[in-house]
Amino acid sequence: MYADLSPVIAATAQWLTRAYPASGGALALALTDAQARQAVTVAARLRYPTPMDVGLMGVAGPGGSARLDWITGVDGDGDGAAADAWRTWVDEVVASWAVSLLADPELVARAVRALTEGGTPVDYRRLLNPDDGDRRAAALLRHPDLVAPVAVLHRAELLALVA
Repeated sequence: MYADLSPVIAATAQWLTRAYPASGGALALALTDAQARQAVTVAARLRYPTPMDVGLMGVAGPGGSARLDWITGVDGDGDGAAADAWRTWVDEVVASWAVSLLADPELVARAVRALTEGGTPVDYRRLLNPDDGDRRAAALLRHPDLVAPVAVLHRAELLALVA
């Protein structure tokens, strides 16, 4: 199932790191990417918990980044439709849930707990227990006020799911 979610996870994490870029050099970029991927992975697995859900998403498509781009003012790559094709794999709900998780330590703990109940826990250290370097690198991505316009889109559904 995880492999079927890979395009959504990759595209949505890429969108997050472009909308809320790392502050710093190459290490900060890598740390921010790791945190975004962990948050998006948790969000995607919560959003598409069964193989049937993943299959339906594959048929219907995840929706793309157009509304997110408009809300945040993020532009495409500027290299034409082919360069922006990855944006069609961005899932708005997953992006909203991911930034909600990154901005709220209590919520992320509940989400990971809900995801791993009765199963094998997965290591989400950078998401659950970010160190100072993680926080500095992803300062924009973890800032509740900056991510609020995206987080508020679907936060209520996430809260209901992990209640």
